[in-house]
Order: sequence, then C-alpha cells, then structure tokens
Amino acid sequence: MIIDLNLQDKKIIIIGGGNEAQKRINSIIKQGCNITVISDSVNSHISKLAKAKKIILKKQKITNTKFLSEFKPNLVITTTNDKKMNQKIINQAKKKKIISYSSDNPDDSDFSNPAIIDFENMIQIAIFTGGRSPVMSKKIKDRSEKLFKKIITKEDIAQIKIQEVTRKIAKETIPIQEQRKECLRSIICDNEIDQLIKDGQAKKAEKRAITILRNWK
Repeated sequence: MIIDLNLQDKKIIIIGGGNEAQKRINSIIKQGCNITVISDSVNSHISKLAKAKKIILKKQKITNTKFLSEFKPNLVITTTNDKKMNQKIINQAKKKKIISYSSDNPDDSDFSNPAIIDFENMIQIAIFTGGRSPVMSKKIKDRSEKLFKKIITKEDIAQIKIQEVTRKIAKETIPIQEQRKECLRSIICDNEIDQLIKDGQAKKAEKRAITILRNWK
C-alpha cells in the first residue's frame, strides 16, 4: 500500500549532507514542512538551500541520538555512510514513536521511497517495487515518464488548479457532499471552461468556474 504522508508544517530532520540527503530534501521540500539538515559537511546544493533559508543547517557531526530529544521531529531520515549510527537512530526513533527512514536500510524503515513522476507538484505517479529493487523503480520511472508526458496535458494541470480553488469555496457554500461533487463535476465538464483553458485564459476559466459555483442550487 502506497501512502502519501501529509508533511505540512511538520518537523523533518535529515542526517547527512551528501547526494542521498539532497535527493531526500528534493522529494519533500515543496510540501511545506520544516527541514533541518544535521551534518558536519554538506554539498553545494544543500549549502545553497540553507543560504536561501529554504532549510535549516546544523553543521555538526552526529555521534549519538540526543538530537531526537532536542529537536523532537515528526520524521527523521538518515543518509550517512555509518550503518551502525543509522541503525541507532532508527531504533531510538522507533522507541520515541518518530517516523524514521534509513537510506541504507529500507527494510527496517517505517516507509519506503518510490520513484516519483511529478507534474508541477499537481500530479504524482509512483513507481514502486516494494523495496525489492530501487534501481528498477528508477529505470521504469524514466521509461514511463516519457509516456505520461504525452497523456497528461497542460489543460489537465489547469483543471486541477481550478478544482483546488473551487473545492475550497464549495466546502464553505455547499453543505451537502454529494451536491458539492455534482457541482465540481459540472465544472470539469463545462465546455466554456475547457475552451478558455485551451486558449490559455486560465484566469477567465477560473472566474467562470467560481460563477458556476456561486450560482449552484
């Protein structure tokens, strides 16, 4: 079972500052979480993120698990080359009921990382082998991405953005769930909205969708 964790405003600790840490940062940085990287050295990409204040960087070498009590994270990811320390972190995190992941030991981690095909952070498609072969997940992802780019259009992305806006308004103005669904479906099927999106007039399409919503009975 693949689960998408809600990391909005959650505290994430990433141990390590190399390419593996960079990969994990890139996979969650758009999710509105608070990321702290702890490492005595980091690569240039992570350093730039810290300077831009997109993450917090604590330059120190991890020799124990005291940081778990200090920072009280919701999730910890360890990416170091020290397998014994990685395992200590996972074990202690489990005792403290903190979700944990180790790049060198996915079998003992609380979750696995599928290969993700991402479209403007609006659509994510996961390629997952259940941890059996991350290399094959990546290979299949690269092959599948070309196919999905032909299937998922800019118009689809625009419709999702409109749906995101109208769903928020619908929850406030239409109390019955089935009626909300019916209204949102009518917006997706509206020919005028569809044509406005194709013509590159996304704002007008959004206004048209809100008008339909406001007039819904």
